[in-house]
Amino acid sequence: MALYEGPVQNLIDELGRLPGVGPKSAQRIAFYLLKAAPEDAKRLAQSIVDAKDRVSWCRRCFNIAEGELCAFCKDERRDATLLCIVEEPRDIVAIERTAEFRGRYHVLQGAISPIEGVGPDQLRVKELLHRISGEGVEEIILATNPNIEGEATAMYLARLLKPAGIRVTRIASGLPVGGDLEYADEVTLGRAFEGRREVDA
Repeated sequence: MALYEGPVQNLIDELGRLPGVGPKSAQRIAFYLLKAAPEDAKRLAQSIVDAKDRVSWCRRCFNIAEGELCAFCKDERRDATLLCIVEEPRDIVAIERTAEFRGRYHVLQGAISPIEGVGPDQLRVKELLHRISGEGVEEIILATNPNIEGEATAMYLARLLKPAGIRVTRIASGLPVGGDLEYADEVTLGRAFEGRREVDA
């Protein structure tokens, strides 16, 4: 049985589908939006529509992009011989804040997680192999999250990439195990980049 009038309950239900938003939070956000000035609510709605209409995946690295290539892939000043592998686009933002890395990126769009049914075929691994063969990559830096899924993904990629004769490194610890890159501070993440090490497959 719905607790509120149709449109209000629909809004609460849709907000409740967002990650990290439980029923009480969804209700709080819904009532905040109902109290907000109409132009504020319309601006939020329009920004969601614009993002869905104009933002897509970069055809080279699978970061978010407005157009065919993201800003990092378009930047000719970046070192194309260095390729940093991350799980999600938000991880790129965390790494860029350190100002330690001037290479290019490849976004896997997830990590290997058998429990959630995510294997290598659901990630952008084939596209990564294609890039390596065609872009003159000399070093791959594995910057997956320091948790079970991130470590499993890094080990899988290390075993896959070693035969290609490319240097494969993993960002050093200094990041808390079980944490996510997007929450790491610049100093910790910068040290992790400076102390990256060779990966033994």
